[in-house]
Amino acid sequence: MTNYRITDRLHEQRTADVPCSQIVTTVAAWLAELRVEDLARAVCAGDWPTAYAIGDRLSVDVSVAA
Repeated sequence: MTNYRITDRLHEQRTADVPCSQIVTTVAAWLAELRVEDLARAVCAGDWPTAYAIGDRLSVDVSVAA
């Protein structure tokens, strides 16, 4: 059975060697840990320094739409 190394580029030092059948489960679990709710809360509160910091960590840009 072939294993594949999955690397989380948002969190240093997090990798997993998994069979193909576990790629979805592994990545989905990592995505579930992201601080998306914290990002939304910061944006809604107008806490832009926190929103930008979380956005940087998630590789997401947030701005006010025109």
